[in-house]
Amino acid sequence: MKTYKIAVIPGDGIGPEVTSSAVAVLKTAGSLEDIAFEFTECDAGGCAIDRYGEPLPASTLDVCRNSDAVLLGAVGGPEWDNVDPSLRPERALLGLRAGLGLYSNLRPALMFRELASASPLKNVESMDILIVRELTGGIYFGKHGVFESSESLPDGTVKGLTAYDTEEYSTAEITRILMEGFRYAQARRKKLTLVDKANVLESSRLWRKIANELAPSYPDVALDFLYVDNCSMQLINRPSTFDVIVTSNMFGDILSDEAGMITGSIGMLPSASLGAPGTPGMYEPVHGSAPDIAGTGKANPLATILSASMLLRWSLGETAASDRIEKAVRSALADGFRTSDIGGDISTEEMTRAVIERL
Repeated sequence: MKTYKIAVIPGDGIGPEVTSSAVAVLKTAGSLEDIAFEFTECDAGGCAIDRYGEPLPASTLDVCRNSDAVLLGAVGGPEWDNVDPSLRPERALLGLRAGLGLYSNLRPALMFRELASASPLKNVESMDILIVRELTGGIYFGKHGVFESSESLPDGTVKGLTAYDTEEYSTAEITRILMEGFRYAQARRKKLTLVDKANVLESSRLWRKIANELAPSYPDVALDFLYVDNCSMQLINRPSTFDVIVTSNMFGDILSDEAGMITGSIGMLPSASLGAPGTPGMYEPVHGSAPDIAGTGKANPLATILSASMLLRWSLGETAASDRIEKAVRSALADGFRTSDIGGDISTEEMTRAVIERL
């Protein structure tokens, strides 16, 4: 029997509830496929601030580095909104991505046929988009700060306190994520859309330049370009026409949430953060910590369960167990099981049980 080491970071809000569901599903799927897991829980996010005074303790990063994969719930909540910016719970995510070298974020937005009626859009029956988001560069990791400016606006008003955040990308960072975008498109429907703001941003113009230089090496992939504002509209207008979207850190963060809402609920969306081969990947639902429903049993565990399926597939190569989970989720939905975010009233525990029973 193969045994894998999995670091589990429950985090804040509904994070502990949905990670518990995913762990239960992994255990059952593993037992059916002769796979065993060693789960190690560790702290990150707001709970780590409360316990250790920092969002990402060194011990947590060490556990993650020595694991085969990382399963994360969610971090953050209003109780930490006013802490020093360097100590916000979200800094744990940036620290994990940087510390593990995770530069590629895969966010599939799949319309389950059974949930088409839950979409806020009318007459959208199919959608299967893979958003490939650059994860360790751009404005989230660029130079930032606050200073007092004595300059004036045209009307003579002194600017005063001024904040800045810098968008910066290198050729190496752009090239490696674009190459991944091309490869994923080759394995799917062979269409790659680069989303940028090249009419305004110099960094986006570099993305386009490199994409055009790489394109001849992937002659079977049709490459097109969209400005991010136009893409946000086209996702509403024609979501079924997209295949793979590759984009920068901030644009990918925003567009993946939009795409997720089109599918009916971001409570259905998994994600994977990957680095170089041999690096433990990190898997988490796209949704946040949802503190308003934490502890109520209303959280939809399917995004985290599907993230666990991605963990099996992408980090462990256990495709049979991954397929088993995805089929069980589809079966549960086909049989009418729904949490409140997708038009039902069953609990987190009941949805988890429904999936496990169908494994």
